Amino acid sequence: MVEGRGRLGVRMTVLLVMAVAVLSVVTGVANITSTTVFGPIGEYVPPSVQRLAGFTGALTGFLMLASALGLRRGLRAAWYSTVVLLPVTAGQGLVQSSELSFPLVILSIAALPVVVVNYRRFDRGLTLSTSQLAAGIALASVMVYGTTGTYALREDFNGVSTALDAFYYTIVTASTVGYGDVTAASQTAKLFSISVVTLGTATFAIALGALLGPAIEARLTSALGKMTESQLELLEGHVLVLGYGELTEPLLNELDASDTDFVVIAPRSERLEALRERGFLVVTGDPSDEETLERTRLSDARAVVAATNNDAEDALSVLTARQLHPDVRIVAAATDDENVEKLRRAGADSVISPAAIGSHLLAQSALGQDDTEAIASQLLDEH
Repeated sequence: MVEGRGRLGVRMTVLLVMAVAVLSVVTGVANITSTTVFGPIGEYVPPSVQRLAGFTGALTGFLMLASALGLRRGLRAAWYSTVVLLPVTAGQGLVQSSELSFPLVILSIAALPVVVVNYRRFDRGLTLSTSQLAAGIALASVMVYGTTGTYALREDFNGVSTALDAFYYTIVTASTVGYGDVTAASQTAKLFSISVVTLGTATFAIALGALLGPAIEARLTSALGKMTESQLELLEGHVLVLGYGELTEPLLNELDASDTDFVVIAPRSERLEALRERGFLVVTGDPSDEETLERTRLSDARAVVAATNNDAEDALSVLTARQLHPDVRIVAAATDDENVEKLRRAGADSVISPAAIGSHLLAQSALGQDDTEAIASQLLDEH
């Protein structure tokens, strides 16, 4: 099922959109001062429009980069913005009318159907923390306050005559850039400017904290050997290993040798920390917890394996995984042979009893039947 939907998956979509974003920025900057004319509509595009397309193309590239980061998180809002921006980048590439811009046109057109086909893969709602919402509202409020006030007092400012001038002055003042080309010419304007500087620096600081805080937390999480949200969001076609025990260790070695992506979900322990040190992807949590399974992208998993020494815990994990994802393949190992049917009833597609298989192989070998591979294959079919 995962292979059926996965050729043009999340990673391909994100990579294509990232490439369009970078190309849009590069070509936009290169074409701001370009005077060359190339392409079917090049001779009809005025130089001023060509330069404007280069400038706006660079801005669109940064917006596209933000959309690509949103796609990495599986956000539906990022999907919508990408579908809107891809035709824009293609159009800007045409208007720029240079040899550098046509790869951008081709890549934008090629990326659009890939994004559209993967519509269902980006289904997460945009969730903002209270601090992020407060920062956004505060920043927008200061911009409105500064722009409206500056325009209303435009006669008290040197260099302000339009709403754009007022917005420009608010930006350079609130961000403390202060180019000096617009200045206050009265006491009232100076007092107003002081309020814009005070409110602006405070809101910019809050906004940076709200935006950079999660990034810093992610870096610390990565440094501590834990999986970041970005790593979890890009999981696709992986195997979820529910729990960790003596039976799990050979399984992990086998998955690692086969270059299969897998994630181990288990409560915190020293053995779990040792797995992290070996470079395995590990999530600390209850393997029967719905939120933990959803966070590790159970819906995109190729298979689920429960193979600890506790059949009761395995059965609960299997039951939860089956309820959340009825179509995923689930394999379980039964420590006690009598629990094989119980694990099947919990939702496992295949249940293997290592003890029963090992005992049978030992008995057959003792009787002189050393074709262990054929015997093991027959026993697996029976289970």
